[in-house]
Amino acid sequence: MLPSSFKKVEFTSEGGIIRGRLYLTSAQKTDPCIVMAHGTSATITMALDRYAEEFQKSGFNVLLYDHLGFGESGGKLRQTINPWVQGRGFRDAVEFVRAMENVYNGQIILWGDSFSGALVLTVGALIEDLSAIVAYCPPCGPVPLEISDLEKTFSQLKDIFINTDISKIKEGIIEGPMPVVSSEQNGTPSLLGPIQAFKWFIDQGGKYGSGWENIVTRIIPKTEVPFSPQVTASFISCPTLMVVGRNDEMPRIMPNIQRHVFDCLTCSKEFYAIDGGHFGALWPDTDLFREALEVELKFLTAALQD
Repeated sequence: MLPSSFKKVEFTSEGGIIRGRLYLTSAQKTDPCIVMAHGTSATITMALDRYAEEFQKSGFNVLLYDHLGFGESGGKLRQTINPWVQGRGFRDAVEFVRAMENVYNGQIILWGDSFSGALVLTVGALIEDLSAIVAYCPPCGPVPLEISDLEKTFSQLKDIFINTDISKIKEGIIEGPMPVVSSEQNGTPSLLGPIQAFKWFIDQGGKYGSGWENIVTRIIPKTEVPFSPQVTASFISCPTLMVVGRNDEMPRIMPNIQRHVFDCLTCSKEFYAIDGGHFGALWPDTDLFREALEVELKFLTAALQD
């Protein structure tokens, strides 16, 4: 296998430019492509580049990109999280891959961690002809949703995702701008409170050229239905792996709701609990990193052969 290599690429989404890296195997046409993006405010050089390199060595092409508004990507609203916007980024990334020649063999996998883990469990039901989904430590909602008519609710979500100009929705929840992490929550509260989050972001985001900034705004537009995997899980048709952290310290992650989403999946599926809390496997080249990688590669190998 040749040493890890990539080329820089870009594509449009929501009127902005998304930039990332395309990791190609030597075989190219004969290989599937993994589309990857990071969690809350992080960038592609914060652990995910190492995952991409390992996937490449294992025979996968990889498109790894910064979410719109973060890292090297453009976007009018900088450092702003909006699940509808970033969800459409995954959709446009898939379309970008499908429009290229000699990049994949028709099999596309969505991979996301944390915030992006929830995104792939949501858009995974909205993007057609996916081959697999891997969601690492996805926040599936702070409380169970009361859904009286799941088919209707899903149809409404899909219509909003496809047709609504999210930028024109002025009502909703807005948090920030505020620090992503802080070591002193009493004096300087942050979006992500646990000290484990502070340690990981400061270490990984502090690497030269990461492009990470310790500031973020979180927007949840007031839509008729929420952008949530609790709505979409039952409509995912491709094999799906959920890797969850035992004793996940992030306050927005509820293990019972993660399990509920998994139970709602009617596709081929696997649930794997890993030690290390939320960030354990996001420390590159550790035993937990290698454990998660092994589980994911084993799952994908089986899923793509079915």
